[in-house]
Amino acid sequence: MTESVPSSPSPSGDHTLIVIPTYNEMSTLPTILDDIWAHVPGAHVLIVDDSSPDGTGEWVDNRREGEERLHVLHRPAKSGLATAYVDGMGWGIEHGYPFILQMDADGSHRPVDLPKLLSRMAGPDRPDLVIGSRWVPGGAINGWSAKRVALSKAGNYYVRFCLGTPVRDATAGLRLHRASFLSEHAVLGRVATTGFGFQVEMTELERSLGATIAEVPITFDERMAGESKLDSSIFVEELVMVTKGGLSRLAQAARQVLPKR
Repeated sequence: MTESVPSSPSPSGDHTLIVIPTYNEMSTLPTILDDIWAHVPGAHVLIVDDSSPDGTGEWVDNRREGEERLHVLHRPAKSGLATAYVDGMGWGIEHGYPFILQMDADGSHRPVDLPKLLSRMAGPDRPDLVIGSRWVPGGAINGWSAKRVALSKAGNYYVRFCLGTPVRDATAGLRLHRASFLSEHAVLGRVATTGFGFQVEMTELERSLGATIAEVPITFDERMAGESKLDSSIFVEELVMVTKGGLSRLAQAARQVLPKR
């Protein structure tokens, strides 16, 4: 279905596609969908399901009956968070949604915060990316240990140090994108990561291409149920990517300073 939208739509639920990757999310997804539509009734939701063994994809197929706001993209196997978002956002661009929001299905992102991102996207500076941030004033985390908070803050500091980005929460997963910017700069085709490093990579890609980026404070809740999809390989991927980016940045700066032979 191709959406019929105004030529210059304002950010609102009516013009927004929310992309949610799923893999065994039956314990949380029904509640999350109800909460999303309680706060942004006009939003459309695209579930990108990687053939969940618990029947998440089949449940969405049944839930779609009579519900024009719900869509599903079935993938044959678990293929990584980054590719799920790339496929989902690409689907949104193809179907004419001017604003594409990404969020998790595990209950860590609160639907009550979604209007904040939409409101900020409508700001006079017309941001291309709005990040729901844990680490700006007013942001918070529920259910994390002090060690985990410290690790997340340290990781984001390392990203800022290496890449020179002013973004406080480059690893955040709750984001609202302006589809025209993604399309004009072919951002999705530049993505190289497969896991959670996708968030940092997208932040740096959009920033390097001239995006106006804004952050709004959100409250991040520890997942409602199930097991975390994070593993050591994801952290290694992100560490290597950020370190390479930092070294490339230093090399570029050196070339500008050193005299040419």
